[in-house]
Amino acid sequence: MATVYLNHTEINVGGQFPVVGEYAHSFLLVDSGMIDVPLSRFAGKPKVIAVIPSIDSEVGLMIARQLDRLSADWPDCVILVVSVDTPYALSRAMEQERFRRVQLLCTLRGRDFHKDYGVMITDIPLSGFMATALIGLNTYDIVTYSELVSDLSSEPDYGAMAECLFPPVEEEAEQIVDDAEQITKLERYTPDN
Repeated sequence: MATVYLNHTEINVGGQFPVVGEYAHSFLLVDSGMIDVPLSRFAGKPKVIAVIPSIDSEVGLMIARQLDRLSADWPDCVILVVSVDTPYALSRAMEQERFRRVQLLCTLRGRDFHKDYGVMITDIPLSGFMATALIGLNTYDIVTYSELVSDLSSEPDYGAMAECLFPPVEEEAEQIVDDAEQITKLERYTPDN
């Protein structure tokens, strides 16, 4: 069981938090129109999953706003913000905030999400809510970043997540050059007969 804090008070969090390198659990969440949304809907795309206690909480709204701003730099990425709110609360937030790319989802019919993603707050009076977390998945649904935020009122490290999900172009370019050099060497190699 993990521990997070709120105003210097320990709060226990149950479930199995995602580990980098493992496949993400499938899920069934609900959008603001009460439509079921499975993880498989986003197959083949990188995903950012932000877990928040509520879209009505200050930190929840800050996270959704920040991810919506950052989404301009991640055009191929799906950005999901998951809470225990009702679809009505999600709809109201979508209308008020006019999010461009962030998708607000809730656990109305997906209560296993709390445990499967290791964000289930078990201590009263907050039991039933989820701890704040940020999870990055690659196109194959393999976890590339996972952060259980240590304080419920704090934002996650967006920069660290972006580096894990979207490696710098220079590194990628260097790898391509290295691969090309290796191929050239192999093509030039002629075994002695």
